[in-house]
Amino acid sequence: MAAPKDPRPCSIADALALVGEKYSLLVLREVCLGNGRFDRLVRNIGAPRDILATRLRRLVDAGILTKHAYSERPQRFEYRPTQAGLELEPVLMTLMEWGDRHLRTGDRPMVIEHSCGNELVPQVTCRACGDEVRHADLTAHPQVTGWTVTGPAA
Repeated sequence: MAAPKDPRPCSIADALALVGEKYSLLVLREVCLGNGRFDRLVRNIGAPRDILATRLRRLVDAGILTKHAYSERPQRFEYRPTQAGLELEPVLMTLMEWGDRHLRTGDRPMVIEHSCGNELVPQVTCRACGDEVRHADLTAHPQVTGWTVTGPAA
């Protein structure tokens, strides 16, 4: 069997194709914070308006955001997360926690409070056993024919 010529099939790569660009993740941050109006997105993200409009269109087309009119004259829209968009929020929280731990030396720019009243410190756990996920406890099992953990099968 000839080795595959394409890169490894990967759900991470598929997700990054939609949300792996800086402004897309920052749009999700703002929309999850309740700042879904274009003027607020421009101000809070700092993206050029044309790039932001393109990212918003892609996120709507992908079913991550929905677009709602809040003014007819002039026509203005607000963006809200879909269920798929809300399911990305834990990814944002985990990324924020990593950035706070590894990239900040001073005060953190934001703290998220959980409904229990405590500061959120996200942690990935196994749904089956509830244990915290650690690298040493993981074993990958490629499911695509022609691929092994180390790459294309010989």
